[in-house]
Amino acid sequence: MKKILAIAAVAALTAGVSAYAANPFSDVTPSDWAYQAVVDLSDQGVVEGYPDGTFKGERNITRYEMAQIIARMLAKEDQLNAEQRATLDKLAGEYADELANLGVRVANLEKKVGNLSFSGNGRMRYNQSYGDNGKAADKWDGRMQVNIKGQVNDSTYVLGRLRYDMNFKSTNEDPAYLDQLIVHHDFGDKASVNIGKIDLFLGQTGLQYDDEFKGAIATIGGEKLALDLGYGRFNVGVLGTATESGGINNREAGFARLYGAAGKVAYDAEYIDGHDDADARIWGAGLTLNVVDDFRVFGDFYQNTKYDGDPETWTAGLGYGSVDLKKPGTFQLAGQYVRAEKGSFLDGTTYNVSPASLVNDGAKVAKVAKYWLATGDVVLAKNIRLHGEYAFDVKTDTDTDYDDLASVSLNYSF
Repeated sequence: MKKILAIAAVAALTAGVSAYAANPFSDVTPSDWAYQAVVDLSDQGVVEGYPDGTFKGERNITRYEMAQIIARMLAKEDQLNAEQRATLDKLAGEYADELANLGVRVANLEKKVGNLSFSGNGRMRYNQSYGDNGKAADKWDGRMQVNIKGQVNDSTYVLGRLRYDMNFKSTNEDPAYLDQLIVHHDFGDKASVNIGKIDLFLGQTGLQYDDEFKGAIATIGGEKLALDLGYGRFNVGVLGTATESGGINNREAGFARLYGAAGKVAYDAEYIDGHDDADARIWGAGLTLNVVDDFRVFGDFYQNTKYDGDPETWTAGLGYGSVDLKKPGTFQLAGQYVRAEKGSFLDGTTYNVSPASLVNDGAKVAKVAKYWLATGDVVLAKNIRLHGEYAFDVKTDTDTDYDDLASVSLNYSF
């Protein structure tokens, strides 16, 4: 292919990105049919000429030269629309060997097929939970999740997640299933809506809820201050008289969440309203304060004013360090004290071990659970994280002597 034809094709790909500029090449004149394409792409740094100031458009372009052009375009990928990015991905795939020889690593190229992109995670875990008489019961399990994202247009995408769970101590094998399906649409830079089965994290610690929400969530705002408004059904939740038919997850509910981060402070405030007999009107707030460097204090507080006795749950803790999955050796440690009363939280907790669940277990009679929880993470290699939890000094308002609980997991991101 002639070099001038290749440049014209690239210019068509980047339509809408160009900015008019002066002609830098002595052998390209305003009367040439591809004059503006050459000039615009030169101004963007996408194409370069020869040391003598010429462009030599009639020469056949080499694959190496084309790869150089593609590499420079990849640096501008965030300026392209979905259709242009898809075309660029196909070009990058065609010239992948040449790009590799140039030392160019195309981020996520291997995970893209047209407008689809793939990511996911895997986990191998040893976990303990309570069996009879407060004794710890062992569990070995594994999980894999694969995210499939389809870019519909510049404002809309569809996200699905396939999940497979395995219990190493059981011969029963459950099939893989779609555990998440989201349609996302942006309304400008400060507003969006998600509809479907959506991951929802409430609070600073995730004790109140870190699970799925089936319905719609509208978001307004930015990093410093944002508001979520949701209506639908929580995936889990055992509160009030709704327990007779499965819990709050069998009832429609609404929630509002105000959250953000500014400087050394991250904060959130939530209101959860369970309809009908769910007995849920939960108010809560959380705060994380980065005191100095990687040292922080954090906590959450929740109260259910629709449940008998207006029960409360709170946690307060200290943490140090931060984890970056791209940087092996980074780590974080945290310790917190938890006090949970029956009826004050939904129990879709983020933690692998959570004695707080004792007060929401219909088979138990505990109304209050108190304990210490230590957690830690370290990045062993790029995208491989070792996570551990240990809950100890577990006490309730019953006479049962509860064991300590532990969990260790290897987590892989891809």
